[in-house]
Amino acid sequence: MGSSEDKIKKAFKQKTWNEIKASDSWQIFKIMAEFVEGFEKMGSIGPCVSIFGSARTETNSKYYLLAEEIAYKLTQSGYGVITGGGPGIMEAANRGAHEAGTPSIGMNITLPHEQAPNPYITPDLNFQFHYFAVRKMHLLMRAKSLVAFPGGFGTFDELFDTLTLIQTRKVQPIPVLLFGQTFWERIINFDALVEEGTISP
Repeated sequence: MGSSEDKIKKAFKQKTWNEIKASDSWQIFKIMAEFVEGFEKMGSIGPCVSIFGSARTETNSKYYLLAEEIAYKLTQSGYGVITGGGPGIMEAANRGAHEAGTPSIGMNITLPHEQAPNPYITPDLNFQFHYFAVRKMHLLMRAKSLVAFPGGFGTFDELFDTLTLIQTRKVQPIPVLLFGQTFWERIINFDALVEEGTISP
């Protein structure tokens, strides 16, 4: 087995132009495959609500119970539920939809520490993505609203990506609901951003 220095040298070894082109071509096909699978499977799905939040939320948390209840009630109004497919808030929302007997969609992502799909996703609507960008696009494509519960980097990424797309009119404006007022007011000071002139009122 080589030394750490050998491994570093190998990682930074200059690639030939053909190796670069071949690698890029395969990346393109992998991205296309994720787009196509999403379009094919989601083609028959009607309006949905995307529910985001921390994968670390415990099942006895008030947010877990609220996410489950909200998802259940949304299905009673004719909406499907889309989540990132993992544990925590995602599991709670998929669980609420599952208990109502309606489509429960999970958009899983391949991570270094594998994210296992939660057991409440409708089997043929359980997606596995490698690319965050493609996953986020599918999370929003059929969303008529976004519900964000307290979360970490992944939740912030999805929330701010959505807000940016709405602001720039890349997607139709949709309601964005933040649950957990104390959390959100402590973590993000939107009023301060307005005062600094970095966002508009």
